[in-house]
Amino acid sequence: MPGLIGKKIGMTSVFSADGKNTPCTVIEAGPCVVTHIKTVEKDGYAALQLGFEEKTEKHTSKAEAGHFKAAGVKPQRHLVEFNEFEKDYKAGEAITVADIFTDGSFVDVIGTSKGKGFQGVVKRHGFSGVGQKTHGQHNRLRAPGSLGASSFPARVFKGMRMAGRMGGDRVTVQNLTVIKVIPEHNLLIVKGSVPGAKGSIVLINK
Repeated sequence: MPGLIGKKIGMTSVFSADGKNTPCTVIEAGPCVVTHIKTVEKDGYAALQLGFEEKTEKHTSKAEAGHFKAAGVKPQRHLVEFNEFEKDYKAGEAITVADIFTDGSFVDVIGTSKGKGFQGVVKRHGFSGVGQKTHGQHNRLRAPGSLGASSFPARVFKGMRMAGRMGGDRVTVQNLTVIKVIPEHNLLIVKGSVPGAKGSIVLINK
C-alpha cells in the first residue's frame, strides 16, 4: 500500500462553507527519499524503502552510511518499507505529499499512542470502583473488586482486566478524510485525531 512517513505537528480546526467546525490533525508528510528497492528475485518480496528526516554523518553508523551512499542519498533518520506502489521509482528519488495524496481521499494513519504509565482499572478499563465511601470503605472507590477466583482454580485467569501499563501501543486509525494537501509546506490536514504526541513519527497509508 503506497504511503509516506510523516511527523505529527498538532491539531487545529477547519471551518467549512456552511460554518461547520471540523477538528483536524496537521501532519508533515515527507518529502521521503527512496533509499532501497527490494525485489522478489533478490529479496523474496517487493517493497520500497523510504527515508525521512536527514541526519548528520556523525550520528550515522558505517553500515548505514554505506547503505545510504549506495542509494545516493544523505543519511536518513527514519526508514520504513512500503509495498504495492503504483509506479516504478528509482533509488534516490524524492516522493512528496502531492505525489501520493489528494483532497478528499481516505488514509490510514499508524502511530504510537501516548504512554500513560502504570494505571489502575478505573482509568485503564473504565471500571466504576467497588462502591461509595460508606460503611467504613475509605479506600475502595477505585479498587478492582473481586477477581472471581477462590480455592478453585486458585489462580488468576489470563487476560483478566487488571491494573498495568497503559498506552505506548502501535495504533492504526483507518479511513481518515484528507481535508487539504499543502504541497508547498509538505503538510497534510486530515479529519479527526491521530495517535501519538506532537512531534511523533506516523505512517500515512493511502
